[in-house]
Amino acid sequence: MYTDRFRVRVIALIFILFTGSSYSGFTQKIWTLEDCINYALQNNLDINKQLFSVENNKDVLLQSKLNMLPNLNASGSNIWNFGQTIDQYTNTFATKTVRSNNFYISSSVTLYSGLQKLNTFKANKINLLASQYDLDVLKNNISLSVAGYYLDILFNLELLDVAKEQLRITESQTERMQKLVDAGSSAKGDLLNLLAQKAAEQLNVVNAENTLYISNLSLQQLLELPVTRDFRVEKPSLKPVQPPKDKITPDVIFEHAVKSRPEIKGAELRVDIAQKRLAIARGYIQPTLSLSGSWGTGYSGVAEQVDPTKPVKLDTVPVGFFKKPDNTYQIVSMPERNYQFRVKSFTDQLRDNSNQSVGFNLNIPIFNGWSGRTAISQAKIQKSEAELDLSMKTRDLRKLIEQAFADASSSLQKFNASQEKVKAQQEAFKYAQQKFDVGVMTSFDYNNSKKDLTKAESDLLQAKYDFIFKTTILDFYMGNPIKIDRE
Repeated sequence: MYTDRFRVRVIALIFILFTGSSYSGFTQKIWTLEDCINYALQNNLDINKQLFSVENNKDVLLQSKLNMLPNLNASGSNIWNFGQTIDQYTNTFATKTVRSNNFYISSSVTLYSGLQKLNTFKANKINLLASQYDLDVLKNNISLSVAGYYLDILFNLELLDVAKEQLRITESQTERMQKLVDAGSSAKGDLLNLLAQKAAEQLNVVNAENTLYISNLSLQQLLELPVTRDFRVEKPSLKPVQPPKDKITPDVIFEHAVKSRPEIKGAELRVDIAQKRLAIARGYIQPTLSLSGSWGTGYSGVAEQVDPTKPVKLDTVPVGFFKKPDNTYQIVSMPERNYQFRVKSFTDQLRDNSNQSVGFNLNIPIFNGWSGRTAISQAKIQKSEAELDLSMKTRDLRKLIEQAFADASSSLQKFNASQEKVKAQQEAFKYAQQKFDVGVMTSFDYNNSKKDLTKAESDLLQAKYDFIFKTTILDFYMGNPIKIDRE
């Protein structure tokens, strides 16, 4: 009894150690952007679902290829007939219980049906490629989402640092002011203003920490990771913000993207699919020619033959009579052989009853409720819809690139302006701090100068990360992998 309890505890301890170590492996890991993207591409449920769609299309393609081959079918039966019936092999009535067997093999192949099977194969082949491009689109969207959440975390990390630094300065000034008030050198009202500012900045730190946690939570959920507060991302040293190269314009980016983006390639393939389906629909109103062949045989329990192992009985049977001269009649007889029969063997019957057939079948559609013409009309509409979808995706891609380029340019201008504003606010705050230290400036004016500096630093960070994300999108449309430029 105690031994069993000990075993249970050991197994439980091992389970906790292993699960705890695997869980801590996620929490203690410092995640880079590349780590996050690779993990998302391997574990995202939407991507895995699309992979099943690709595999299903592979099976559909294989089946459409096999459908062009001849079919081959075999059948067999074992039947007992009771009562009077006509035996199909002897063509005689049977009144006893008869066992019979039938064996049949048939094959047919379509020689021509408006090229429907060939066009179906081609359409399914293109559809497989289109589904693979759909998978690429999903991967691209997930990668961009991961990059956006990742940069959001870096932005919130820097905002938290700004909030903590401002709180540290206020705490230092509060301690200094407390000493001045205690010494009677400053009014208590200035201390109260600083204490109020300190409480507000403590709240700012708490809000920044919560915002950072929410951005961490969003990234973990996107990665399909267990949510924990221990999740950490790498905080790389970013390159200084630099304007894009002069040769990079929206037109250049669009010309490259329209040739390589999977959503455009997928839309182009769906136009080809619609064209093939139109050809399939036109095959509905064309003749169908097929070749078929069959082989069959069987066995009957009433099919008999002479039994060579049994002796032949010789009998005489009357066949007529003749009149004698004395007007009497004499019967005329002749010998008769009475054979004994047996059921023909199974092997002999299979050989003797064998039959083969081969033939051509021609089917010409004349009138089938106008279904063929309706199918052609619908296929034409689907082709037009596919062409319109391609145009819409091309238009949306251009608009997205133009918008991202405009946003990047705007973010760069905002960053440059914010950078100058931060420099000015730093000088203003430095001057305000000097005046506050010598008692020339009130705590109210000092706090306002400090708030202006904090606002300028926040605006600078927002413009910086907005520019990084927009330029990342533009680089991605140029065919470059998603990454963060490091120093």
